[in-house]
This record gives sequence, C-alpha cells and structure tokens, in this order.
Amino acid sequence: MAQNNNRRVRIKAHIRKKVFGTAERPRLTVFRSNTNIYVQGVDDLTGKTLFSANSLQLKEKAANKSEQAEKVGELVAQKAQAAGISEIVFDRNGYLYHGRVQQLAEGARKGGLKF
Repeated sequence: MAQNNNRRVRIKAHIRKKVFGTAERPRLTVFRSNTNIYVQGVDDLTGKTLFSANSLQLKEKAANKSEQAEKVGELVAQKAQAAGISEIVFDRNGYLYHGRVQQLAEGARKGGLKF
C-alpha cells in the first residue's frame, strides 16, 4: 500500500509542476477516498480555495461511486458558475484518468465548465 501511495505522490509532483491555477482559471483538484470524492477550485496565486464540493453534500446518494462522482462534478460546476468561473485547469492529483476521476470530469463538463 505504501508503494502505491508513493507512486501517486511522485505522479502528483510531476503534474503540479505544469498545472497552475489563477483567479480567472482556477485549478480543480480532486481527492478520492475509498467512500467519497472531494473537489475544490484553488487560486494558486493567493493560495485560497474559491469553491468546493464533495459527495457528502449530495442530497440523494447515487447507486454507485461513479454516478456519485458525476453528480459531484455537476455540483462543482454549479458552484463555479455561481462564483463567476467558466474555465478551469483540471488537476487529477496523481490519480489515473479513469473511473471516478473521469466521471467527475465529465459531470463538470456537462455542468458547463471548460477544461
């Protein structure tokens, strides 16, 4: 397990070298636990979180975690739109772009965010 986490941390460091968020185009970072998924839009210039969403905030639980991730993506898109943000930079945070991370991104795109 420790090797798996070290691998993700190394990949995360490579991604963070290239991905940078601003106030106009924040970095949408993903954290995926075994049961929930968390997303936040970060302005790296000031180091502040502009908006966030997670699967605990959903009113109704989805049948599986992939559907849950897609609903969180739509929720974060609504919150970003309310904050006046339409474009983001996607930070997968070292996770592979498939499964829940991909569903989250597709839900955010469906909600109106541009990557």
